[in-house]
Amino acid sequence: MTFGEQCDLAQSHAILDRALERGINFLDSAEIYPSPMKAETCGDSERHIGAWIKRRGGRDKLVLASKVAGPGGRIAYVRGGPKLVEKHIRAAVEGSLQRLNTDYIDLYQVHWPARSSNYFGRLGYYPRDDAGATPLAETLAALEALRTEGKIRQVGLSNETPWGLMHALAVAKEQGFAPIASVQNPYSLLNRVFEIGLG
Repeated sequence: MTFGEQCDLAQSHAILDRALERGINFLDSAEIYPSPMKAETCGDSERHIGAWIKRRGGRDKLVLASKVAGPGGRIAYVRGGPKLVEKHIRAAVEGSLQRLNTDYIDLYQVHWPARSSNYFGRLGYYPRDDAGATPLAETLAALEALRTEGKIRQVGLSNETPWGLMHALAVAKEQGFAPIASVQNPYSLLNRVFEIGLG
């Protein structure tokens, strides 16, 4: 999440080398990283990881995760305004594969839902009108197609609510898709909202 902003290429590679030496082989990124998100650095975190993989090899010993961005006003520079529809998801996956120097992603996650939701557990949250949000079934169908093609191995969610997780599990089961493999939500001593519904 910091590769390409707080960490340059050499620092990123040193961190990755040290992590692998210590047995850490799960690497998680996103098409929009590094943070803070800016058009000029968008995708650099994946590029740093991809350059490291190309330099050292051993892709089969790594578990790579990345994420597709959903709608958001601050990132209109991503695919002309990211949507969680098949065309956008496919473009996001292809971009991540290229930047990561790989032909598959082990875990591909929806970075946040298309519908209005309190992604980070803010107090005083008021939902916006989400009548135009992409239906979850459409998003999951696009991800299932990419999984069937072997471009992604598992589908996960990020910044999701208990309702959203249960809805995604139900839709996947109803449609015969692979079940949701993971949920990556904020969780720390300062933010324990996860425990309320998903703990």
